[in-house]
Amino acid sequence: MAPSHVLVPLDGSPLADAALDEALALFDCRVTVLNVVTQLDAAMSEGGMLEPGEKRRKSARKRANTLVEQSRERATEADIETAVETGDPAEAILAYVDTHDIDRIVMGSHGGERTSIARRLLGTVATTVVGEAPVTVTVVR
Repeated sequence: MAPSHVLVPLDGSPLADAALDEALALFDCRVTVLNVVTQLDAAMSEGGMLEPGEKRRKSARKRANTLVEQSRERATEADIETAVETGDPAEAILAYVDTHDIDRIVMGSHGGERTSIARRLLGTVATTVVGEAPVTVTVVR
């Protein structure tokens, strides 16, 4: 059965852009693009050198809004909506699915060799979403 509402999480990566292209090519329905702003704390920074604060939050929110607006411009013929949430990316995506009428997720998976540490770390959002989502998830590589 064809979906009626597709969620495409965007993080600014080429694979996320490819996921949006894929969703728009495959489905003739409402599409929501979602960017999740991750709060930076001292544990996440490199040696604590990056300080959390209002300036960084504003910059991250501005980048998120730019990403979702660029997706709207790319998809002028589609019924596209945009959203920006804050928090852990996998948790925010899953929560968005739970609170909105989403029946499909199309998202990118970061590339790289399967054995690389970056692959294991960067692929955790997609892995978590695939494992926990209550709807079908299409992963674009």
